[in-house]
Amino acid sequence: MKVETTKDKVVFGIGVVCLIYLLNPTFGLFELIPDNIPFVGNLDEGLATSGLLACLNYFGYNFSSFFKRN
Repeated sequence: MKVETTKDKVVFGIGVVCLIYLLNPTFGLFELIPDNIPFVGNLDEGLATSGLLACLNYFGYNFSSFFKRN
């Protein structure tokens, strides 16, 4: 993976932020939407996951083929 252009750096930064948010280093003290709100509590984690997968897809790591049947 080569990070060369400004766009690459921005996408890489977004991916790092999404990964850090998913690792939850604050142990739930900082969350965009608290998890105890029914149905919408996990939307922020879903958004971070989709953002991370989009960033990985941008750099050529396509995980959608992992779930396909042969």
